[in-house]
Amino acid sequence: MKRKTAYVLLLLLGLLALAGPARAQNRGFLPYIIEGKDTLFIDTLRPSYIYIGKKKGRQWRKYYRLVHNFSKTYPYALLAQEVVLEADRTIEAENLKRLKKERYINQIQKSIFENYESVIRDMTISQGKLLIQLIGRETGITPYDIIKDYKNGFTAAFWQGIAKLFGGNLKRPYDPNQEDKAIEDLVVIWQKGEFEGLYYSIFGKYPPVPQLKRVNTSAPSKKK
Repeated sequence: MKRKTAYVLLLLLGLLALAGPARAQNRGFLPYIIEGKDTLFIDTLRPSYIYIGKKKGRQWRKYYRLVHNFSKTYPYALLAQEVVLEADRTIEAENLKRLKKERYINQIQKSIFENYESVIRDMTISQGKLLIQLIGRETGITPYDIIKDYKNGFTAAFWQGIAKLFGGNLKRPYDPNQEDKAIEDLVVIWQKGEFEGLYYSIFGKYPPVPQLKRVNTSAPSKKK
C-alpha cells in the first residue's frame, strides 16, 4: 500500500557522552552539569513531526484509525510476547509434562484474565483484529497455534470460530511486506522511539501510556 504522507523529524536533543570530570546535578529542577566555571542545563525533548499531506479522504481516515488502534494494542502484543517467552522457558526448565503443563497454563490464563479482561472487553472489533495480527508478529506464530500448543486443538478451533464471527482469522500469518505493510511501518517507527512524535503530529497530543500489570508466569509450585 502506497503511503501518501511524509514525516519530518524536527528536533531530538539527547546527551550521548560527557568528557572530563563533569557531574550531573539534580536538585529537583532541570538537571545540569558543572564543568569548571560553566553550568550547562540539560534535558531531552520528545521527537516532533510535521504531518505532510491532506487530512481528509478515505485513505487519511484509514491511516488515522490505524495509528489510533495501534497505540491501543501494540503494548499488549509486546506483553504477549514476553508472556509466551517466559512460559516457554519455564516449561522447558521444569520439564513439565501434560498435566503439570496444563495446570501451569491455566495459572497464566487466570492471571491474564484477572489483569486484562476489562481492557480486552473495551477494545473495538478493529482493535481486537489488529491485536491478533500484532501478537502473531511478536511471537512468530499465529494466535491459533499459540492456543493449540498451550491448550489443545479443540480450544483453538473454538476461538477460531469466534474470531471468524467478527471477521478475524487466528490462522492468518503476519505479512509485513504486503497485507500488513502499514502495520509493520508503525512497528518500525515504534522501535525507533518515534511513535509518540507521529501520534502527536496527527492528534495534537501524546498517546496515553497503558498501565501494564505483571502476568504471573512463575514456575508452578511443587506439591508434596
